[in-house]
Amino acid sequence: MKPLHHLPRFLLVGEGNFSFSASLCEVRGSEACIVATCYESEDTVSTQAFAKSNIQYLRDRGAEVHFCIDCTKLKDYFLPSERNFARIYFNFPHCGRKAGVKKNRELLARFFCSCADVLAEEGEVHVTLCRGQGGTPADQPVREWHNSWQIVAMAAQAGFILSEVHPFNIRNACGYSCTGYRSQDKPFCVEGALSHIFTRGLPFLQPRPVICQAELEGHLISFLVPEIFADKINRHFLDISSEHPVRTVSENLTDELGKSFPVQKVNSSISLVFQGSSKSRSLLDTSWMVPVARSSLNSKPVANKIGRNAETFVLPSSSPGWSGSSLSPDLESNWVLGQYYLRPSLLPFLHEVVQQPQFQPGTFLVLRGLAFRKSKISTHAPPIFHEMVFLCMAETGTEAVGLAHSLAGNLSRTLNSMLQPSGVQLCCTTNKPETAQLCIFEPQPHEFRYFVTVALDPSNADPKEVFVGTVSIAPWQPKSIGQEIVCASLNLDLLAMQVCGIVDWRMLWTPSRRFLDQFAGGRLGPFRNFSLYPPSYSHDISFWVPELERFDEAEFHALARRVSGETVVSVQLLDSFLNPKTAQTSLCYRVTYQSSDKALTGQQVAALQMKLREEAEHSLRVILR
Repeated sequence: MKPLHHLPRFLLVGEGNFSFSASLCEVRGSEACIVATCYESEDTVSTQAFAKSNIQYLRDRGAEVHFCIDCTKLKDYFLPSERNFARIYFNFPHCGRKAGVKKNRELLARFFCSCADVLAEEGEVHVTLCRGQGGTPADQPVREWHNSWQIVAMAAQAGFILSEVHPFNIRNACGYSCTGYRSQDKPFCVEGALSHIFTRGLPFLQPRPVICQAELEGHLISFLVPEIFADKINRHFLDISSEHPVRTVSENLTDELGKSFPVQKVNSSISLVFQGSSKSRSLLDTSWMVPVARSSLNSKPVANKIGRNAETFVLPSSSPGWSGSSLSPDLESNWVLGQYYLRPSLLPFLHEVVQQPQFQPGTFLVLRGLAFRKSKISTHAPPIFHEMVFLCMAETGTEAVGLAHSLAGNLSRTLNSMLQPSGVQLCCTTNKPETAQLCIFEPQPHEFRYFVTVALDPSNADPKEVFVGTVSIAPWQPKSIGQEIVCASLNLDLLAMQVCGIVDWRMLWTPSRRFLDQFAGGRLGPFRNFSLYPPSYSHDISFWVPELERFDEAEFHALARRVSGETVVSVQLLDSFLNPKTAQTSLCYRVTYQSSDKALTGQQVAALQMKLREEAEHSLRVILR
């Protein structure tokens, strides 16, 4: 048996007759140090049936019993050395006989804030509520939101997220008898009650400006990373030591293809930045423009390399930098804006790769790396993702077409085998799906193409399918050599989401260990979400657009991404009105905020919405209404 000072500490608050504490002590007493507390005095509690015997039972087994403890001020009762509780329990909290939902919400909010002061970093808060009180979809029946205790939103005010919810089974708590408020009223009804388990959400961190250096066309350049990618640019999901599901999917695809064709991985990196024409409309619509300096900066490298001969620098928070829409005056003279873009795909580099000396004819080369696509906000449209490209040279005509057929068939069999546990089906067809319209990057004409999509559950999915890649034949330049490039381009992030049942691309990028631990050892299985029923908040924004044809909705989505730190999950156009007198158009959008791994509060969202309004007026040159 562990010494008591080495056992995890379990704190119980708001106890009535201490029957739950006694039950927990009987079941878990050898595994934890039980600290049972009550709001009432010992004399008052002792008048309740079985209270005295339960208190004595606890003390006889070494549990701590405290009275007159206010659960909204816990740090006042425990020294710093006595805090760090592994679990805190609060069963059937209530303010009083006729307290309304508002007062009970306030109680929950103050309780959670108090828990944050005394809970271990990886501790849990267990709150049991009567049927319907919580206000989550787990309640049956579900109350209207305004008539519930809104427990998830109240917990968010202290940085907690709901990680589990399950029925409260009184049979598992041997000897437990529920009392009413302060043990005076009739007992709470436990039928249909739910136990909610909360854990700490990730903190909201302000990304610091990041500068990358890379070799481009024989020159060393520095480029400023857009703010929304600052915490993602250097995550190394595809490294050999990584157990991220994106890498596991990639390795499985490569291994299966290697059973049918010779396969060779390309070790040399490709620059994250390329130079394009600012006159290309398709380039502006799909690519993230970045400021570039042609000479290296005298900054100290603080991270691993990115790309070929690339280094990353993090600017101090006080340094002048790029706000996402314009350069500071201190940097304008040294940086070029409007010619350089983050690569939206690896496909433009196909000819560069096949001309490398290590390329073996008849072998499928495998390229993997980050791609950046300017897309409208959607849980199935990541602006940053890992792309995987298979490519091989073939004789023009039937040989190239036959190789493309074989490649498509191999990938279909492999992916459908990986997708089988999730119940979704992959389709490889020559018919272009609607979801591919804004997802395909066209570096050159393709003479033949398969489109790879995953069909989702038609009963509750929107969209009904997800476009995940292509298998195509691209002409060799110049065509006179009589060869073509057979290639497949796959979005590894979207594939990993479908294989593991992840519904939001942002979860793939969470730094939480609770995500990666589920895929340890290269496991690919159903993902168990650790943030249930996160609260969402909707705000409308209306503005006048002086010239509608010059308003770029994609830029508005990009602005919402940056300002909100990727907490915006939906931007929906509600209304458009043309004023015939001024020829101005009024647009009204509904912006919905929701976090996948952090506790997001209404106050935080209100501040983000205000910032969005200010930035839209400044950056997009609109007139707020």
